[in-house]
Amino acid sequence: MSTTPTATVLLNRLKARARMRHLQVLVGLGELASVRRTAEALGLSQPAVTQSLADLERLVEIRLFDRHSRGLAVTRAGRELLPLARRMLDALAEASEALTAARQRDEGVVRVAAISAALGGLLVRALPAFADAHPGLMVQVQESAPEQWALQLARGEVDVALVRQTSVAPAGFEFQPLAEDRFAVVCRPAHALAQRRAVRWPTLARATWLPQAAGSAARELLDAQMAVLGVEPHTVPVITRVATLTVALLETLDVLALVPQSVVQPWIDQGRLVAVDVDPPMPFRPLGLVRPLADAPRAVRLFCDFLQAHTGAAPVPAPALSPARTRSPAPPAPAAAATAARPRSSAGSARPRAPKAR
Repeated sequence: MSTTPTATVLLNRLKARARMRHLQVLVGLGELASVRRTAEALGLSQPAVTQSLADLERLVEIRLFDRHSRGLAVTRAGRELLPLARRMLDALAEASEALTAARQRDEGVVRVAAISAALGGLLVRALPAFADAHPGLMVQVQESAPEQWALQLARGEVDVALVRQTSVAPAGFEFQPLAEDRFAVVCRPAHALAQRRAVRWPTLARATWLPQAAGSAARELLDAQMAVLGVEPHTVPVITRVATLTVALLETLDVLALVPQSVVQPWIDQGRLVAVDVDPPMPFRPLGLVRPLADAPRAVRLFCDFLQAHTGAAPVPAPALSPARTRSPAPPAPAAAATAARPRSSAGSARPRAPKAR
């Protein structure tokens, strides 16, 4: 009479005889429920898939799939084993990514996460110059949401991040300011306000607006300005966070949009958009670089030092940032609501305040 093997016996048996192919076949059959389709997906013959399954069931001494005329049905034991097998394959993929990243860092690759404002406000100008100065280094840039970049740094998925100034830096990193920013009211060149000087909010309030997404700093500021005037802005029924779509709508429609100027600066430089001369100006938190405090690879140090030199070595003074172990970046400071003061003249982290209605 056969006895059920203990967990220790099974573990030793799997260590000695199990192969990655067994896991691939198990997961493939669990997802596709077909020997033929699993064989096609793995590039194997159908007999090879059938044999791999039989070998695995022999190793664990339990049936993992029931065979029937329409294919395979996973058993209870198979259902319990499938998520474990998937995790093992995922771990192998993560190990491959980690090894590739380590090799790339040694070979001169810089992995950069950048919010959309930093793409337009910093990298559009700096990257071509960096490529000319360091043709042997590779820069891999990915656009990152404001709530994602800190986690990407913590996981080691990127080396540096180009973001807006935050109150807390991830552990092991520091924030270095690189460029001032401000809110801008933008429109197409043919808009009636495009060439006006010193436009004030009572005039802006009568225009039609392309609103930004709720919760964004620009939307909060627009709502605050309109609340001071006691008006409801006339808006078009489109809301998007995509910069290229925002630009396309502004070029097509006779509307205004309140956005960080860094986001749309490339299109302003091209003459496709115009920043309205708004009085008073509306400063916003600066853009900068979150870089490692120590032990950065040579390529990363060269990239960070080049950005610092290219942008004039951080014209905006940065407050001391306290490292945090798990905290994500602080959200943008809300726009000042119904306070009737002009903004402070110093750029950088001064908050915009809504003007009085005049």
